[in-house]
This record gives sequence, C-alpha cells and structure tokens, in this order.
Amino acid sequence: MSTADKKIAVIGAGSWGTTLAALLGNKGYSVSLWVREAELADAIDSERENTFFLPGVRLPDTLSAERSLAEALKGAELVLCSVPSHGIRGVFKEAAEFIEKDALIVNVSKGIEEGTRLTSCAILRDVLPPYLHDNVVALSGPTFAKEVSRDLPAAVCVAAHKSENAATVQEYFSTPTFRVYTNTDPIGVELGGILKNVIALASGISDGLALGANARAALITRGLHEIARLGVALGAKESTFYGLSGMGDLVLTCTDALSRNYTVGTRIGKGEKLNDIIASMKMVAEGVKTSRPLLDIARENNIEMPIVEEVCAILYEGKTPATAVKELMGRELKDEANGL
Repeated sequence: MSTADKKIAVIGAGSWGTTLAALLGNKGYSVSLWVREAELADAIDSERENTFFLPGVRLPDTLSAERSLAEALKGAELVLCSVPSHGIRGVFKEAAEFIEKDALIVNVSKGIEEGTRLTSCAILRDVLPPYLHDNVVALSGPTFAKEVSRDLPAAVCVAAHKSENAATVQEYFSTPTFRVYTNTDPIGVELGGILKNVIALASGISDGLALGANARAALITRGLHEIARLGVALGAKESTFYGLSGMGDLVLTCTDALSRNYTVGTRIGKGEKLNDIIASMKMVAEGVKTSRPLLDIARENNIEMPIVEEVCAILYEGKTPATAVKELMGRELKDEANGL
C-alpha cells in the first residue's frame, strides 16, 4: 500500500499540529487537519497556508482542512492529538466514536489537566474506549514548529506501551531532517515534555530580570534535578530525563524566544501582569496552567520543587520575581546530589 492510500487525521490546527500535518503530507500521506475556525479552514484549503498559526509556510496539496471530526477521522489509520491539554477531554470525548478501532493515537500535547491532574495521554485513555488505550503513543522532544516547518534538522522520541506501536510511528514521522527515536518509557517521555514548561517560565523570569547567563544555567540544571526527582517518584526512568524529551526539550524552551513559556516568563520578569500577557497571545503557554497541579502532585509525593513553588507564587500569589529569587538563593545550604 502506498503512502497516498494511508489516511492520517490531525486534530488541532495550531502551529505544531499544522507543522506535523504538513510533514506527513509532504511524505505523501493523505492528511485531514481538523480546524475549529471556519475562516481558517477556508484559508488553508484556498491559500494552502495556516495564516493564523503558521504564516508563510505552504501546505502540501495532500493536506485538507476539515471542520467535521467525523469526516476528519473517517478511515484514519493514525490520529494525531495536538489540541491544548485543557481542550483534549472535550474534543476527544466527541471524537471517540469516530476513531477507527485499530488506529494509533499520537499525542503531542504537553500539559496536566487541572482538577484531575491527568497528563494528556492519560486524558485520552480516560475518554477513549479500552481497546484503544494501548494505542496511545507520546511523541516529544526539542522542537519549535517554525524550524521544523523550514526543514531544519530536529530529533524527537516516541514512546509507547507496545514497542511495535512506537516503531510504526517512528516510520510514519521520520524524514531526512526529522529524526525519530523510539523509547520504552512513555511516562517519562510525557512528563519531560510537561515539566520543562514550568522551568522555562522560571528561566524567562530570570532573563526578564537581567540576572545573566549564570543564573539561567543554574535554573536549567537545578530544574532538571527537580523534574527527574518527581518523574522517578511517578514511575518514570531517571535516564529518560537526560534524553531528548527531558534535557533536550528543557534546554530548548529555557533559552529561546520562540518558546511561549520562556516568553511569558521574560515579560513577567520585566514587570507585565500575567493576565495581560495571556490576553495578548494567540497560542497557549502550557506551563501557566500546569504549574499548580504539578506542585500539588509534588507535595502529595513529598518531593521538594523549590523552583516550581516560586513560579506558582509569582503567577498566583502576587509574589514579586525579585523576592522569589532572594528566597531561592537564601535557602538552606545542601548537598548537590541529594538535596534541593
């Protein structure tokens, strides 16, 4: 069977969903991109461009915009979830009845649902029928949509409960400029992509305060330590956090203005109010919503996460960034390997 005979449904037309839809379409697959906004769907089909989320990138003719979940999912062998984490439950509760019984579901959304504290993959399993649970796969790594859409080199990993599912997804997505590794730790891969967003907020705040490269490097390093400690407590492998979905994604999102979380942090560090920042953005900075449930999970597991605590205090308790920095630096002195 040729690639043209294989249909893929991409649910969510943000910059990353559109980028991956274009990547798959350029490989010859028939791709249906589900779009909420009628105007955007029309623009994609008529102008071959996602003018709202990915302007300037021509979309292949093998990609079509679709406003109906039923039509987008009909006959799809692979379903890509690129809906922001807070919208997954609603969208996939409606979509569940239209997903083919043997379809693979690849999640690229990174967040924790407030209230339930479920990760994006766990939300999918919560709303999808049991026969699809093992078909939910996590794809994550250090990637900016803008660079991938320009065919600049990038690498990610894909993790699944069944190794054959990870291998299948690897084949779907691999291109000469998009290298995909398989991984046997789906919990760790997903957590790495989630937890780094909060540390990226801290890194942005530090740069917004002009604290320098030393401070940023310290935040990234100690942030990775926090991430790994919590991840291991939740059942992940420590080694995963030193790979693409952990350290790789952390370094990327903590150091570049293309990162939405880093950008939000920078603006907070410069004195802007969170509500004003969020209102001015087209896309979601997942770390903002993730920070509080993440801290709750850490406390329930008796895991200290001082950087995450200070980020939450800045976002939701009115603490000034300067005070947070002072308290982080003034904490009790500890051993590097065993203390936070």
